[in-house]
Amino acid sequence: MKAVDLAFETFGNESNQPLIILHGFLASSRNWRTVAKRLAENHYVYVLDMRNHGISPHAEQMDYPVMAHDVACFMDKHGLSTAHLLGHSMGGKIAMWFALHYPERIQKLIVADIAPVNYDHSFDAMILALKSLPLDQIKNRKEAEQFLADAIPDVGFRQFLLQNLLLKDGNYFWRINLDFIAKTAHHIVGFPEPARQSDTSKALFIAGERSAYIQPEAVLKLFPHAEIVEIAGTGHWLYVEAPDAFCQLVEDWMSDLEN
Repeated sequence: MKAVDLAFETFGNESNQPLIILHGFLASSRNWRTVAKRLAENHYVYVLDMRNHGISPHAEQMDYPVMAHDVACFMDKHGLSTAHLLGHSMGGKIAMWFALHYPERIQKLIVADIAPVNYDHSFDAMILALKSLPLDQIKNRKEAEQFLADAIPDVGFRQFLLQNLLLKDGNYFWRINLDFIAKTAHHIVGFPEPARQSDTSKALFIAGERSAYIQPEAVLKLFPHAEIVEIAGTGHWLYVEAPDAFCQLVEDWMSDLEN
């Protein structure tokens, strides 16, 4: 299993306990800067770009075992024997796999709006829409957004995806490798059979009230001591929709466990 040397940002005082944040599918570390700065008041926060995302290297293999291995190698490189782990969506699945297979290296696990299950939805249509964007013809980001409107009707989600569209020397390009993403997307909606059940009691699962991603029975099957809480009025993007409530919940949880 070959690891990727992950790009990252840090926030806070290096003398504080480490907290590693793992972003979701087609996101990057930049999406977590606001939350990271808030959580950096009491922790030294590492926000990673996972393989094939942000400015981390591209790699043809992308599944949860290899991405969890990337995190373990990142910790080795930076001298982190253990750390708290916070992951959202895809990042939450990486964090769960890590907790199940590297339990000695995790202090507390926090998973935002995802469960350890195989979901029915597919990213195929969305990825096809992104690949069909005529990069050599669009003149500005607004044109790109309009081109994607029919295939991706949610304007907020379109703008989120278009954060991966960059301009250099007058030409637009995707900073993500859409061919690799397309080949491996089925791993992202899935979740492989783990080797063990978690025995940690320090696991918090945060759900969006309007989201159906968290499935309590599936969570408790693998994490029987987990605590599951909801943030009212939020959907899947709960850390964006209610950053204050999200951060307060995470801070209170870690503070309670550390005291």
